Amino acid sequence: MTYPTDTASAPQKTGLRSLIRALRHRNFRLFFIGQSISLVGTWMQRIALGWLIYRLTNSEFLLGLVGFVGQAPTLLLGPFAGVLADRWNRHRLIVATQVVAMLQALVLALLVLTHTVTVWQIIVLGALLGVVNAFDMPARQTFMIEMLDDKDDLGNAIALNSSIVNGARLLGPSIGGILIAAVGEGICFLLNGLSYIAVIAGLLMMRLAIKETAPHRSKVWQELKDGIAYAAGNVPIRSILSMLALISLVGMPYTVLMPVFAKDILLGGPRVLGFLMGAVGLGALGGAVYLASRKTVLGLGRMIPIAATIFGLSLAAFAFSHVLWISLPLMLFTGFGQMVQMASSNTLLQTIVDDDKRGRVMSLYVTAFMGMVPIGSLLAGLLASRIGAPWTVFAGGVACIIGAGLFARNLPVLRKAIRPIYVSKGILPEIALGIQSADEPGLPDKNRK
Repeated sequence: MTYPTDTASAPQKTGLRSLIRALRHRNFRLFFIGQSISLVGTWMQRIALGWLIYRLTNSEFLLGLVGFVGQAPTLLLGPFAGVLADRWNRHRLIVATQVVAMLQALVLALLVLTHTVTVWQIIVLGALLGVVNAFDMPARQTFMIEMLDDKDDLGNAIALNSSIVNGARLLGPSIGGILIAAVGEGICFLLNGLSYIAVIAGLLMMRLAIKETAPHRSKVWQELKDGIAYAAGNVPIRSILSMLALISLVGMPYTVLMPVFAKDILLGGPRVLGFLMGAVGLGALGGAVYLASRKTVLGLGRMIPIAATIFGLSLAAFAFSHVLWISLPLMLFTGFGQMVQMASSNTLLQTIVDDDKRGRVMSLYVTAFMGMVPIGSLLAGLLASRIGAPWTVFAGGVACIIGAGLFARNLPVLRKAIRPIYVSKGILPEIALGIQSADEPGLPDKNRK
């Protein structure tokens, strides 16, 4: 991977063109459009599923249990899926996972619309979707770079992808809340199933270069061990994954308790739940736009603890708010902090990792990001049933703040470790020192912000 050495002589995109520069790549543009439609349906299903479970059972524990079974496969299968993502055709793998996810949504819609749905059916279908996501997400993360003709646009593509995820988080729950109140949860599941047509069509329309894949003589288990050893032995990768795992374990499970806050604390209904989750999406969308506007990863490492602190403080304050107009702005900051911390980690990992281990490292990223959530969801459900949802969310927010402090204290070690990685890759100093703070001595004047 090479970068232009003279930023003054290279043509620079400005304004909106710079913000959306990854869309100039046809394959990524098709992916972007398809995902923009499909993800709205995904978030509609998520809010409808939580509301359906709470309506049927009125149980915080079952909310946590459904969240656990839906995401536990990522924890168990994610690392193996990363090995397969390094071996198999990622494009075909993603098409297959999207088809199965569409069928899952349509079956769930049929059960709800015919009034035959039971809790155990929801759990089984949730586990099936979890297995699909365990294979889909590592392949999707590693496929991102294959959709770009110019690898310099990778950071922008990650940010734009995050923007549509969080734009959908804004629209999906809001639309879903209205539909649940008007016609019930079944329509949300049906529309989600139909929305997969857009992303599947976009994937099939792509023009991808045929890649020669070297034969894999080692066993899957050995390649998995090699990938884990590589990540564990790389200080920046290990630190970023550890921080992400902590946030996912103690902070992210707040989402499974949102029906409790909407119904019992803020004394609202599905519309209030939709507004809360929509506010998270709006804040996350703002975070994605901020990251997309950045032209370099310079200083991005500092954003990880800063964003984690914003996330933790917002959660801790939200936990004891009983007023909607206070809760909504706090959810904005929660979404912003969560999004910036996650996407910053993704961008730095994608920049650091060796290409032949990309699938395995990104599967560990997915495992840290999504695989810890089911354990946290189960623990949050159990804890909330004993001490209440507010104290559970508050404790998670405080733990995130502590983790951010420890990561920030370790930044000098990460700066020292990352230098030889970028030197060996032949990457420019402004990229090589991206995890360094912008005002660190030794940076060229043109790189100071």
